[in-house]
Amino acid sequence: MNLELYQFSSTTVLLLLTAFYGGTYLITTFIKKEQEDTDAFMVSNQSVGFGIGAASMTATWIWAASFYAAATSGYTYGVSGPLHYGLWGALMILFIYPFGRRFRALAPKAHTLGEIIHARHGSSSQLILALSNLLGSLISLMVNFTAAGALVSVLSPLSFQTGVIIAGAGVLSYTLWSGFRASVLTDFAQLIALMAIAVVIIPAVLFAMGGPTEMLNGFDKLTLQQADLFSTDAILHQGAPYFVAVLAYAIGNQTIAQRLFAVNEKHIKPTFITATLGYGAIVIGLGMIGLMALTTGVEPLNGDMNNLIPQMVSSYLPPVFIGLFFILVIGSLSSTADSDLSALSAIMMADVYGKNIAKGKACPKRMLFIGRLTMVAATMVGIIFASFSFDILVMLVFVGALWGAIVFPVIASCFWNRVTNRAFTSSVVAGLLMFCIARFELVPMTGPIAVLFELLASIGGGVVIGLMVFGFLGTRAGFVAGIIAGVALMFFATGFLREYTVLLSSLVAYGVSTLVCVAVSLLDSEQFDFNLIKKRVGHYDQGLDAAYTAQIAKES
Repeated sequence: MNLELYQFSSTTVLLLLTAFYGGTYLITTFIKKEQEDTDAFMVSNQSVGFGIGAASMTATWIWAASFYAAATSGYTYGVSGPLHYGLWGALMILFIYPFGRRFRALAPKAHTLGEIIHARHGSSSQLILALSNLLGSLISLMVNFTAAGALVSVLSPLSFQTGVIIAGAGVLSYTLWSGFRASVLTDFAQLIALMAIAVVIIPAVLFAMGGPTEMLNGFDKLTLQQADLFSTDAILHQGAPYFVAVLAYAIGNQTIAQRLFAVNEKHIKPTFITATLGYGAIVIGLGMIGLMALTTGVEPLNGDMNNLIPQMVSSYLPPVFIGLFFILVIGSLSSTADSDLSALSAIMMADVYGKNIAKGKACPKRMLFIGRLTMVAATMVGIIFASFSFDILVMLVFVGALWGAIVFPVIASCFWNRVTNRAFTSSVVAGLLMFCIARFELVPMTGPIAVLFELLASIGGGVVIGLMVFGFLGTRAGFVAGIIAGVALMFFATGFLREYTVLLSSLVAYGVSTLVCVAVSLLDSEQFDFNLIKKRVGHYDQGLDAAYTAQIAKES
C-alpha cells in the first residue's frame, strides 16, 4: 500500500515554526540575567530540582532519530523492534546513575566528566574524552538540523535548506544567553507538549486505520521472526548491539553527564529513574507506529524509512493532528539540539580553556564569551554540514567506537587507584584500533584471526555485564557476573559471532581497552589519592564556592 504525504502551505509552516521558536524564546526571557555567571551557564550551579531534571533528561534523549529509528525498528523487526529500541535506549539513562554517584562524590563542583579525568590523569586523557564528546555533540547537532530540514521539505513547499537554517537559528536564539539554564527550562515545556501530543497522536493513528482488530488481522503479513516477541534476528542485529552501546553512551555523552552534574545531589536517583521510564514509554509508543505500518502493508515513500511516521500521520489524520505532529518532531529535535550546544560550550569552556589554556586560572567573563562563541560556531557548522546532507554514518561509527573504548578506562579511573595516564591513553588507542580492524574487516575474519577477535569480544561482553552488575551490586558481584558472562560467550560465540560484524567490533573495543588498561596499570606501582580530585575541581565564579558550601551545610 502506498500512502502520500500531506503538505501544508509555506505560510502555515512558517507560522508554526515562528510560534514554536518564538514561544520558546519568550520562556527563556523569564530567567534571563543581565550578568550571567559561568557556573550557572554550564550546570545551573548544581541546583536543578527533580521535576525539571527528569524532564530535561527525557526530552534531551528523545531526539529526532528516536522517532524515525523507533518506527524503522517496528517496521523491520515487527513486534519486538520497538521494545529493543526503547528499552535499551532507556537503560542508557539508567546506567549512568550508579557511576554518577561516584562522579559527584569525587567532584561535587564539576561541570564535565573531563574535569574529573583531568584532575585524575592530566591533559592527554582529558582531551581524548573531550574530543569524543565534541565529535558526538556536533554529529548529533547535524542530525537534528537535518531532520528539521527533511520534515519541512516533505510537509511543505519550502526547501530542505530553509528548514535547516530556521531550526539552527531558532535553537541558537533561546540558548545563546543563558546556556544550560535555558536548555533545561525549555526542555520541561517541550516535554510536556511532546507527551501530550504523543498520547493523542499514537492512539489516533491506530483507530484511524481501523483499531486494534485491524492491526491484529494484519499479523498474517508478518514473518515468523517479526511475529516473535523474542526474535533472534531482532536480538542479534539490534537488541544486542544496542545493549552493548548502553554503557558507551551513558559514560561518553556529555549531554547526560552535564545533567548529572547539574541536578541537586539528593535528587539524582529519582531523576534518572523517572527519565528512564519516561523515555522508554514514549519511544516504544512511537515505535508502534512502525509496527502499524507493517501490519497494514504500507511501503515507505521513495523507499526511505524516515518517511514512515510522516506517511502514517498525514494519511490517516486530519491537518490539525498533522500540525501537532510537526510541533512534536520540531520540539524533540530542538530539545536535543539545545543540549548539544550547551554540552559543546561546557567542553570548550571547562575542558579546553579552563583546564588547558588558562591552567586553572580562568577568567569567568572570558569563559562566557568562549561558551557563546562556541554555540554560534557550532550552529554554523551544523547548518552547513546538514545543508549538504553529508553521510555521517562513518563518523557515528568512529564516535561510538571511541565511547566504547573509553568506558572501562573512565570507570576504572574513578574506582581503582592504580590506573595511570599511560594506561588510560594506550587502552583507548588500542581499543579504537582493534575496533576498526574488526568493523571494517581490514583482515579476513576467518580461521585463527576470527577466533582471536571472538575471544576478545567475549571478554568485552563479560566487561559490559560485569560493569553493569558492579554499578548496582558492588565489586564482588560484578567480578562474578563478568567472569560467568565472558566464559559463556567464549563457549557459545566462537565460530558464530564473526557473522555479526557490528556486535563483534563493539565488544572488541570494550575487551581490548580493558585488557590494555589493566595490564599497563599493573606494570606501574603508582597509587592515586582520590581526595585530590575534589581539591582540583571547583567553581569558576568568585563567591560561588562559599554559597555552595553554605547550601550543602543547610541541606545536611
